[in-house]
Amino acid sequence: MAASLCALPTAFFAQTLATELADPASFDAIEDDDARAAALFEEMAKVITHPRCMNCHPVGNGPLQGDNMTAHQPPVVRGPADMGAIGMQCTTCHGAENVSYSGAEGSIPGHTPWALAPLSMGWTGLTVAEICAQIKDPARNGDRSLADIHEHNAEDGLVGWAWEPGDGRTPAPGTQEQFGALTQAWIDAGAACPS
Repeated sequence: MAASLCALPTAFFAQTLATELADPASFDAIEDDDARAAALFEEMAKVITHPRCMNCHPVGNGPLQGDNMTAHQPPVVRGPADMGAIGMQCTTCHGAENVSYSGAEGSIPGHTPWALAPLSMGWTGLTVAEICAQIKDPARNGDRSLADIHEHNAEDGLVGWAWEPGDGRTPAPGTQEQFGALTQAWIDAGAACPS
């Protein structure tokens, strides 16, 4: 776990989290398809690199938590099916919905299912270009097509949780609908990655 945190640049923790997403039409003036696709993916990366996504896409053996992406407390491990160790699975604490603490600001996040992304989809410490290449690679993305990636970004409920993360967490920028529209525009432009 410590190795994955060390891979993050110090500036990452100091960055101001984005709150807005640009409309896909705002990229229409970029005539070159590859340049437009790369710019669209950079906009998508405001969501992808946000702690709501990165915490569940670690390169290590356990999730991160909070806006500052600290090690999960209590300590937990990925487990054989990315849902925690036998006897201490994610659902031991994470139910079907967020649960606010009594008398304190914060909450235990919840959604069904609640799990880590597969290790092959770990993003912590990667550049935006490296994440883009990984997302497009069926060998590392769960054998997903570009259409599957769009569906995941635009409609998956666990992805949608990032915009309603419960008390004590900053939501991902924009909306899931905007994120889905950016994803489709990126695909329509040829799905090139930033360099």
